[in-house]
Amino acid sequence: MIIKMDRVKEYEALVNIYEKEGLDISLFGDRIAAIIISGDKIVGLNNVEGVEIVGEEIENGVKASVKIRDNVELPFPIHLCTGFLKNEGYQRVIFDITVGKNSKVKFLSHCIFPYAKDFTHDAYARITIGEGSAVIYEDEHVHGEGVKMRSKTEVKVGKKGRYTGKFSLTKYRAKELKVEMSVELDDYAVTELVSKIKAVKDDSVEVKEVAYLNGRSSRANLKTTVIAFDNARANVVNEAYGLGEYAKGHVECHEIVKGNADVQTVPLLRVRNDKAELTHEASIGRINEAQLMQLMAKGLTEDEAAGLIIRGLLRGF
Repeated sequence: MIIKMDRVKEYEALVNIYEKEGLDISLFGDRIAAIIISGDKIVGLNNVEGVEIVGEEIENGVKASVKIRDNVELPFPIHLCTGFLKNEGYQRVIFDITVGKNSKVKFLSHCIFPYAKDFTHDAYARITIGEGSAVIYEDEHVHGEGVKMRSKTEVKVGKKGRYTGKFSLTKYRAKELKVEMSVELDDYAVTELVSKIKAVKDDSVEVKEVAYLNGRSSRANLKTTVIAFDNARANVVNEAYGLGEYAKGHVECHEIVKGNADVQTVPLLRVRNDKAELTHEASIGRINEAQLMQLMAKGLTEDEAAGLIIRGLLRGF
């Protein structure tokens, strides 16, 4: 890991937060391809065989390109750490990721804003996946109370490629959260998009997942779970477009409301090829009554039973 001498303290501060939060500090090791960002600074950078990460410090943030060569299969994930250690400010990060043919890689992206009180974070990722490659991208967050976050990811998956995108914000608040993920699929390509979010107090959450099944026999599964408490508001939109012959897509939205929360879900399916097939499943409401009764029959209180069900729905990936 390359660490500039004048940035060692920020680097060590992020490592300490990882350890405190129970995250894997081995992600900072020399075996891991990684870029470590604090505010508008690159505080750590490491490349491994088959992976080239190039970072550039820009106004209020960092821009980075990640290139994976053909026929690369990494034993460890690529670590993208975006941190902000102040109470107030603005940060933007831009990732341009290109994966060659027949490669298999996993990305672990962590957003670490533990002290944020009045902070805005903008993130944009463009991912291009070559023929026959498989990519997993997991996005997790450690937040203070006052975070406004906008995250947009655009993915193109080549022939017989696979992309799995996972977004999780279940332990901490995002006062204002807007997440958008869209995927374009070539022939026989597959995608799975999974979002799990807990909204509390007066949080405002918007989630949009879109799959363009352009290719023949392409597949897409979009799944969103939002638990909204108190006076939180959530708007979930899942879209699937069946454009290729024998394309199949499924949209699944599950939202649970407690208190005075306001939740809306909109599944949108559009078929432009008579050989394509799209389906959806959506539910909004209180916790399943039958599950509550079963757990209460085993001695749990209603609140304990409800908490157990919610933890199960939001369990990590």
